[in-house]
Amino acid sequence: MSTETQPDTGPSVTDGAEVKGPWSDGLGRVGARAGQTLLIAAVAVGVIVVLLRVSVVVLAVLVALILASAVSPLVRWLVGKGWSHLLATLMSFLVILLLVGGVVTGVVFAIRNEWDSLVSSAVEGWQQLQDFVTSGPLPIDTSLIDDATQQINDFLASGDYASGLASGTLTGISAATNFLTGLVLMIVVLFFLLKDGWKIVNFGLRWFQGETRAKLAESVDRSSEVLGGYVRGTATVAAVDAVLIGIGLFVIGIPLALPLAVIVFIGGFIPIVGATVAGVLAALVALVTTGPLEALIVIAIVIVVNQVEGNFLQPVVMGRTLSLHALIVLLALTIGTIVGGIFGAILAVPYTAVAWTLIQVWSNRYQAGDDPVLGQDPLDAKDRADAKATTAQRLRYWRISRQRPSSEKLGAAQKVEPGSQEATGVSDASGPADASGPDGSSGSSASRES
Repeated sequence: MSTETQPDTGPSVTDGAEVKGPWSDGLGRVGARAGQTLLIAAVAVGVIVVLLRVSVVVLAVLVALILASAVSPLVRWLVGKGWSHLLATLMSFLVILLLVGGVVTGVVFAIRNEWDSLVSSAVEGWQQLQDFVTSGPLPIDTSLIDDATQQINDFLASGDYASGLASGTLTGISAATNFLTGLVLMIVVLFFLLKDGWKIVNFGLRWFQGETRAKLAESVDRSSEVLGGYVRGTATVAAVDAVLIGIGLFVIGIPLALPLAVIVFIGGFIPIVGATVAGVLAALVALVTTGPLEALIVIAIVIVVNQVEGNFLQPVVMGRTLSLHALIVLLALTIGTIVGGIFGAILAVPYTAVAWTLIQVWSNRYQAGDDPVLGQDPLDAKDRADAKATTAQRLRYWRISRQRPSSEKLGAAQKVEPGSQEATGVSDASGPADASGPDGSSGSSASRES
């Protein structure tokens, strides 16, 4: 008797009710998603732990990527002027080393001799401000102010390395070693990114095909534009702020005008918060060294310069490079400071902007444009990633997405297919086959006989 295989008609039915598994109801689906979320979180935590263990390498690479993105237009410009790629790379590399080295040297020499006076003036100014607040008519909890004062004193006193030299020698040596290691690694990575960056990108793109390759190419272009534009724009804005505020401090007669201007320049690399903190410090120093009227004038100068920066300078210099809401910037700064300290605060905003750009490139779920129910689109059309691509770039992405994959492979076994001329020992027009025959004889002789 022949047996016929019955087709699968779906879930079995017993007494008219569908038999369900333990994971098929709502609670089961929630549990499955919770388990998947926990696994993903565990993997993410593991990756973060590994990255923190090699934080010196991570910071060196992140800084090198930012600097390479900022200087790469100079390399392309020199190549367009007829320079060889190696000479253009060497010239750009020397230029950025001189700029960064000059800025660091200037900061060190400007602050080193005045650091003790700056710290003592800031602490004394804070003490005067505290006395004024506590003696006023408003009820103020002095314990909170005392705690804040102690934290500020500890932070400022941390610059006095001589007092802690005996107890923290090993820690200081380890920190200095890590810093020098990261600096040397950053310089090496920066050189190779400027010299072989296009080769690295080309190598990475060749592992993908079609639309994925096109999106990866667009991601590289948009990320480079964001990082480069951020560094160039922020450095320009910070320099202008430092010059304007420094001139104001010098005219008023603040004794520490130069180191305060340098601190303003450094604070310019931390959006929103940096300029405010630098202005408060300048006002505290003015309060102690000259008087309350001069301190109010310093506050007025800082406010005016910040308004000029935000309303006129940044839109012209930086354009729409970041395209981030102020709340996102503050959250990124907070998280970056907690995770990576001062370096985290400096790197958090540009890489948050890169992450937002990549989300736009890879996601098509966002509904752009105005909606009859939701109303106006909160994202300006000029802030979208696709609006920042040139016509030449769009054509390149289209050609990449329509490109047919090449038959060339990396492995030798993948290059020879059954029935091909190479497998039969018959050469094509490009030359003799190199594969040996089944008996071990060279296939080149058979090719020549053919």
